[in-house]
Amino acid sequence: MATILEYKCPCCAGVINFDSTRQKMRCQYCDTEFDIETLEQFNSEMPDGQADADPDWESLGEGERWQDGEDSGVGVYTCSSCGGEIVGDETTAATSCPFCGSSVILTGNLLGTYKPDYVIPFKIDKDAAKAAMKKFLEKKPLLPDSFKTDSRIDSIQGMYVPFWLFDCDVDAAIKYRATRVTHWSDSNYNYRKTDHFLLVRAGDIAFERVPVDGSSKMDDAYMESIEPYDYGGLESFSMPYLSGFLADKYDVDEKDSIPRANDRIRNSTYNAFSSTTVGYTTCRPVNTNIKLNGGATKYALLPVWVLNTKYEGKIYPFCMNGQTGKFVGQLPVDKAKWWKWFLGISGACMAIAGAIASLVMFL
Repeated sequence: MATILEYKCPCCAGVINFDSTRQKMRCQYCDTEFDIETLEQFNSEMPDGQADADPDWESLGEGERWQDGEDSGVGVYTCSSCGGEIVGDETTAATSCPFCGSSVILTGNLLGTYKPDYVIPFKIDKDAAKAAMKKFLEKKPLLPDSFKTDSRIDSIQGMYVPFWLFDCDVDAAIKYRATRVTHWSDSNYNYRKTDHFLLVRAGDIAFERVPVDGSSKMDDAYMESIEPYDYGGLESFSMPYLSGFLADKYDVDEKDSIPRANDRIRNSTYNAFSSTTVGYTTCRPVNTNIKLNGGATKYALLPVWVLNTKYEGKIYPFCMNGQTGKFVGQLPVDKAKWWKWFLGISGACMAIAGAIASLVMFL
């Protein structure tokens, strides 16, 4: 069962969150800052307090009960700041109390076969994420006005997404058939010459930390679109980095992620070899032999700003790399604006065509 971990300020007992701008833990009330190592040491030395005793309430009697298996995957936790109940599923690792807003870490939900090896802390805070999204939306003239509201943008959330990082070596050999076409002419004829080539490319490539997201909740295409991450920012995993953000534990394990990792590695190998076959009119592979070996895997939590917003019954997702600021998303189109824009363009084209026709008749 998950236990709740909250970081409190030693100075004022306020909530301490990770500040992505300062890259330190900061109290929201007195602005005191702490290094991660200092806070962890202080927290480990604090004795655990005794929980308050709860009264023995009478049974609900004949009220409706959960059926067997109906409540599986759902956990209810008690906020140690205000006593409010926090509901999360079995993969929720960090969240916030809906009553007092305190950041909480459900430490038990991070436990499993694997503990995270690494974490990349957020480098972009919520204000910067909101500003980037607002600037992006302002450049979309056909976007519904209601989609640009501050209240909608304010619901963007920072989340640590679980990723498997794959290392492996690749031995590859690819044969291509290529042609080079040459044209020339004289006073009598046009000439065309086609030369045919057999190209062989072979070599070794080492891949490090190829990411595959380990959450079934996240769209793989979106997670790959906001790459790359700068792995120079990898830190050894530490609980305080999660404070103030949402976090999920993997629900797609290492073995189930291997096929996607293999596909990514093979495609990258193929693209790397194909990039050396320039200078030909045509070039196509006729034989491909790509062998992967020496694989190793690490488990990491990577930062993503997420906004899933509903418009006219459809969910439009938006994701931003919490380290680099690269983002991707789907946007709706205001039909009234589209028709107004279309009719305006059509009218302008008709006016130009009419002016040209009049000028031709005049000439």
